[in-house]
Parts: sequence; C-alpha cells; structure tokens
Amino acid sequence: MAVAKEQIRQIISENNISSVADVYSLLKESFKDILQELMEAELDASLGYEKNQKGDLTTTNKRNGHSPKTLKSQYGEFQVDVPRDRNGEFGPRLIPKYQRDISGIEEKVISLYARGMSTRDIHDQLQELYGIELSAEMVSKITDKILPQVKEWQSRPLSPIYPFVFMDCIHYKVREDGRILSRAAYVVLGVTTEGYKEILSITVGANETSKFWLGMLNDLKNRGLKDVLFFCVDGLSGFKEAISAVYPQAQIQRCVIHMLRNSFKYVNYSDLKKFSSDFKAVYNAPNETAAYAELEGLKEKWGRKYPYAIRNWENNWEDVSSFFQFSEEIRKIMYTTNILEGLNRQYRKVTKTKSVFPSDQSLEKMLYLASENITKNGRRDTGAGIRR
Repeated sequence: MAVAKEQIRQIISENNISSVADVYSLLKESFKDILQELMEAELDASLGYEKNQKGDLTTTNKRNGHSPKTLKSQYGEFQVDVPRDRNGEFGPRLIPKYQRDISGIEEKVISLYARGMSTRDIHDQLQELYGIELSAEMVSKITDKILPQVKEWQSRPLSPIYPFVFMDCIHYKVREDGRILSRAAYVVLGVTTEGYKEILSITVGANETSKFWLGMLNDLKNRGLKDVLFFCVDGLSGFKEAISAVYPQAQIQRCVIHMLRNSFKYVNYSDLKKFSSDFKAVYNAPNETAAYAELEGLKEKWGRKYPYAIRNWENNWEDVSSFFQFSEEIRKIMYTTNILEGLNRQYRKVTKTKSVFPSDQSLEKMLYLASENITKNGRRDTGAGIRR
C-alpha cells in the first residue's frame, strides 16, 4: 500500500529527517513496530478477541506475556517481543519458532557466491550493507545447502537425442590434504533438436583423460541420452575411442579452431597472416572434395617450409571434414567448440577471484551456481539460448 504524499511530508516533519541515514533509522524502527503489531494481531485472531476485549467469550486460553527474540533483517539486528498464550498453542506465522533471520540472507549469500565473491568478501559486504555479522564458515555452510540440488541436477534425466554435443575441460587448483592439486571441470554442452543450448553435465575430477571422459559418456547414456549425431571436441588423445565405445554411430567433428592453432605453432610469425588467409579456402570450401583440393594446393605452397602444419590436417582429415556435409548455417554450429569456449569464459569470469578452491565440492558449487545465472541470462543465438 503506497503512502500518500501528505503522510510522507508529515513523517519528515515529525521526525526531523535531513539525511539518508535518518531515513534508514526511521525505516528500521518502523519495521520493528510493524512486526510487533502484526504478531499481536495474529494472537488476537488465535484467541478470538483483542486485548481487554474478551467480553462474554468463554475460553480457557488467554495472553501470557511476551518472550524477547533477536532478529536479523535487512535493517540490521533488533529485538522484538513475541506474544505468548497460556496454553502454549500460539506460534506466529510471520516469524516462525526458531527463525531468527528474516532478511532473506541465505538467498543474498548464495547470489553473491554465484557471482564469484569469496566467503570473506561476502562477510564484509553483509556487514557493511546490512550490519549483519556472518562468519566465513557460516557463509560456506549456507552455500552447502545447495549441494543436494547440485547432485540432483547432475543426475537428472536427459532427452534421448541431441544433434550436437560439445565437450571440453577447464582446469582449476584445489587444496586437498594440505596439497594444491590440479583439477579438471569436465563440461558437456548439448544442442537440442529445437536449437537450444543445454548444459548437460559439469563434473570435477582428475586431470583431463580419455578414461574419465569414457565414464562421463556412460553416465550421459544412463541418464537417457541414447543418440548423438555429432560430437564436437578438441584433440585429446583417446577421445575418439571413448566416444566410439559408447556412441558408435555418432560422427566426430574436430574443432577447426583448435586445429588451426595447432598448425600455427609451426609457422613463423612473418608468414602467419598469409598462411592463415590461405587456410580459409580449406574450411570455407563448398564441399569436402573442394576442401581437400584446397588443402593439396596449400601443401604445394607451404608444405616444404611447414610440413608439420599441413600434416596435422592430413592425419585428422576424417574427423575434421564431417561438417562439409551440411549447410553453412549448420557448419557454424559444429565446426568449432567456440560455443563451449564462450561458456567457459563466463565460468572463468566468475571463478577468477579464486586462485585455489578449498575442495572439489566448493568448485562444483560455484560452477553450478554460475550455470544457473548463465541459464537465466541466456539469449537466442545459435537458434536459441542456454537452458539447464
């Protein structure tokens, strides 16, 4: 309910308000008084009569004083007096028994954590903005409450078919038994038949290996993913064998951008611009036959000077050329894992303040919460936005 301008002017006049701090102080006191009156009204409704207005009503229950209770709110800490009844039947629904935090502080903590703030930073932020003292340990305990959601999300059923699935890793440092170890966050992104990008899985494990990917692929299948048309991957050794073992009918598309980067490592900087320009004729060719002819021409021009740069493409041609079967619109989706690297950049933006995570669970929590934010802010680009 809005307050009339005349009432606002009266409030300003009566309370000598001259600064934002005065407004804040008034709101704090008003908030406390309103809560107090609401609880008294709840007790009136429970007993069936207002204070000193029992009249002829017959009842064995009546008011029995108050109990002090300290609350945390967006206006800081303050004390209210919770009304009691003689029979012990009344409990205010506004502030349930045992609840001492009415600020929505847990949601604030999780939201700040999802944006990459450390537990110490969250502690300082809450102290500065709301006057609430919340230890770093308590912040961690609050964010731990989402762990069941993380497990549920990691094991949720998947659609039976995804035309495209992208797989990649991001590497982080995690502390374990006093040592700092390297951990890989295995990220799987699918494109649905409707064109939506969907984060299928994020799992933290040991450094990137084909054996771990094999386990993840089996997990995807157990969750209902029966068929994938194309897997878009980088050049990890054993990747192809792992995919073929679980999804033997799927085609594999090696990331063209990764292939180019690998080739450019062998090219002198003075030749790089021209070499890169010439290579566009290969991956922009209208079909596979034309593309291979362009590669042969490139080999004649550059092969003697940079044999390893060309051989990289010849040795992996079967897995590089899959996308030539399709139209230019489809090729743009599948010829590179940039669609996944864009997602990884958003993860790194959130995690950049964390040089070392205290545990695998801590890393999983943050990546899960970051995924939720990315999902909420998704935009339609490859046909549609990201969804979880």
